[in-house]
Amino acid sequence: MSNKAKIYILALISFLVGTSQYIISGILDKMADALGVSIGAAGQLITVFSFAYAIGTPILMVLTAKMERRKLLIYTLFVFIIGNLLSVIVPGYGLFMIARIIMALSTGVAVVTVLSIAAKIAPANRKASSIATVVMGFTGSLIIGVPIGRFITSMYGWRFVFIGIALLVLLVIFIILNTIPKMNGEASIPLTRQIAMFKKPKIALALSITFFLMTGYGIIFTYLSPFLVNTVGMSDHLLSITLLVLGVASLFGSKLGGFSADKRGVIFTLKRGLLVNGTSLVVLSFTSHSIIAVFIILTVWSFAGWSSGATQQYNLATISPESSDVLLGLNQSMMQLGFAVGAGLGGVIVGQISLSSITWFSALSVVFASITTFGLSRFLNNKKIVNQGFLA
Repeated sequence: MSNKAKIYILALISFLVGTSQYIISGILDKMADALGVSIGAAGQLITVFSFAYAIGTPILMVLTAKMERRKLLIYTLFVFIIGNLLSVIVPGYGLFMIARIIMALSTGVAVVTVLSIAAKIAPANRKASSIATVVMGFTGSLIIGVPIGRFITSMYGWRFVFIGIALLVLLVIFIILNTIPKMNGEASIPLTRQIAMFKKPKIALALSITFFLMTGYGIIFTYLSPFLVNTVGMSDHLLSITLLVLGVASLFGSKLGGFSADKRGVIFTLKRGLLVNGTSLVVLSFTSHSIIAVFIILTVWSFAGWSSGATQQYNLATISPESSDVLLGLNQSMMQLGFAVGAGLGGVIVGQISLSSITWFSALSVVFASITTFGLSRFLNNKKIVNQGFLA
């Protein structure tokens, strides 16, 4: 089997575990009703998932650093299946949250592992595009997982969604055994050394971009379904179509982000993606009365947001090649920490201010991401000038 085909298998894994995270956003109002809690409380299921992912993933990656990569991936996916089945069996909000934590921890290890494998098996001139393809799996969970999850929940109930994910992951495990080669792990890097990487300005700035970008994304995406239903006035059917279109836009954005990073560079791609992202959110704040306008603007927003996300994966994989595995793990943690903070802030904003104001707070976070990107650009340019002067 070609390496390209193997990359797409890794993307499939990313899609399935990504669906377990994002599906709650698409059925947030339904989950709130099913569990007997408020929209804000249901949103905290996403916050807890992301916090567990962010904190637990680097610890688990240290503990499993020397394990053979394919074996690690298979074991992790079995744990993921258990988490999905528990979410169906256990009663009540509290126990469901525990199942979400199990899913989060296994998702974190699975995503970092597939990104690491993709970076190692891809040709040198295709690494950014290969990583973008794996990230595309996550965006695929928006394209297919979220809208179909919304449809299945409306027709048969939310439990069928998690059972279906578990069965598909079981099938993928058998595919992995026959396609993905065995791959040695690496020497364990203590958490203290990982945290010490934040002392390096280029790494701290790069990871901060991820944090602010995902905080803004978490604020609006967590409460997107109730926003579109209650504020914009979309029907349930139109909401499913909108989620599908947003997913398609994010797919193309992810691919274009990887292509642009290969051809034009990381900073160029990030600056333009963040500019379009922030502008879309500001415009959205003034057009929530028009369903057509909201539909178009959100499509542009999704495209721009995921072009930046794929670019950041490549940025962290190459900014310090000797520590690429660790940085990919840290970037995943920052993504989830940002998403958790965004979901948490979104709950406060919805409860204390208004549902419609989430667009402004999301845009503000993107502004911080843009400022940090310019800071990284200046640092790298200054370092290049100093190095050129030294070499001269």
